Amino acid sequence: MTAVVVAVVCAALAAATGWRPELTAWLLLVPAGAVLGLVDLAVQRLPHLLTLPAAGVAWVALGVAALLPGHAGSWPHAVAGSLAFSGMLFALFLISPAAMGFGDVLLALTAGAVLGWYGWTVLFLGAFFGFVLASLFGVLRRVGRRTAGAGSLIPLGPFLLAGALAGVLAAA
Repeated sequence: MTAVVVAVVCAALAAATGWRPELTAWLLLVPAGAVLGLVDLAVQRLPHLLTLPAAGVAWVALGVAALLPGHAGSWPHAVAGSLAFSGMLFALFLISPAAMGFGDVLLALTAGAVLGWYGWTVLFLGAFFGFVLASLFGVLRRVGRRTAGAGSLIPLGPFLLAGALAGVLAAA
């Protein structure tokens, strides 16, 4: 099932982006995003061994894409978006480390680069969409359980990734 989802996401990104240079970055990041999302859903942890290299791949791949003709984004915006989104989540992590994992802060480096590539508006909308999805998931889970006891924390990673995907699909 995971392979089918990865294939569908890659096909959607290819259809939305076309043959622009940044498509290579998107296609490189999708499998890593799928693994990270599944791991976070399963154990509510985002391993630094995967989140940091994904951010590096995003920065390098988008840097190369920016050097090629026909790209539709900005590498400086990608880097700034990466740092801004991660910085925002780091502030939330400092405020409440029990509610925001550091893996989410590191994942925001990648999601912020992907969204920032297309500008601040896309970064804001993609981040907002991810948090809205996470909120809806939390509300639905709470209603289903009728309680908010231990274990009520939700994995944020899959929703950050979904917001990034939605932002890219909308902007491309």
